[in-house]
Amino acid sequence: METFFTTSEKIQHIIKSFNLTKTLFVSSIIIGDAHTGKRALARYLFPDAVVVSGTNQEEVKLALDTYDELIITDFEKLTNPIECSFDNKRIIATANYIANTSIIDELFAFIYKIPTLVERPDDITYLKNIFIQEALQTLMIDTVPKDIENITLDLSQNSKSLKKSIYTYLTKHSMDEKDIEDILYNYLLSHLDGNDGYREYLGLFEKPLIEAGLKKYGSQLQLSQVLGINRNTLRKKIHEHHIN
Repeated sequence: METFFTTSEKIQHIIKSFNLTKTLFVSSIIIGDAHTGKRALARYLFPDAVVVSGTNQEEVKLALDTYDELIITDFEKLTNPIECSFDNKRIIATANYIANTSIIDELFAFIYKIPTLVERPDDITYLKNIFIQEALQTLMIDTVPKDIENITLDLSQNSKSLKKSIYTYLTKHSMDEKDIEDILYNYLLSHLDGNDGYREYLGLFEKPLIEAGLKKYGSQLQLSQVLGINRNTLRKKIHEHHIN
């Protein structure tokens, strides 16, 4: 059975409203940005309902002829939604946006708006922990980075970008020297050309080296000593690589 965690009052209101009407043959649509959990919420509320995608008009029409309870995802992608008959059906649709307000009003008895993850901070924390555990298992990482709680989360695409930012972070922090060498090798194998390749691609090493050193030591003088180069040379390289 699909699970759905939320502390959002707006989503809890949606759940409550669905529970009050879920035994009725009425149509409802959940609208919100991509990857906000619309499909998961619909599956949580109606675990036995057949799911079809609005990307296939004929498949939706066939499902409407066959089932009394149906979840239609990507409803905005239906080529001709007005052809769909929801009479004596329990339809739960999800859409990223409203393509035609008049059609939506005509087809659906209830219209719900699901908030973005930015508006649901507790849900972010919950999903973050879920994705961290999932990533650790998938990537077979035994040691969790000490600063995992300080990870910068990308919420621009809701759960999709949140999950990607966690996987990317853990991938980067679990690499060893050989992994980094392999990445550089494959990148250079694809991109190395021109007449000044050594100078051009030296920055792949120098820039992160200097940036990490400045963050770690907080002093150009100390870093120049650690790197074994003249302080003026370090300043020149900082300028060349546009390091703040």
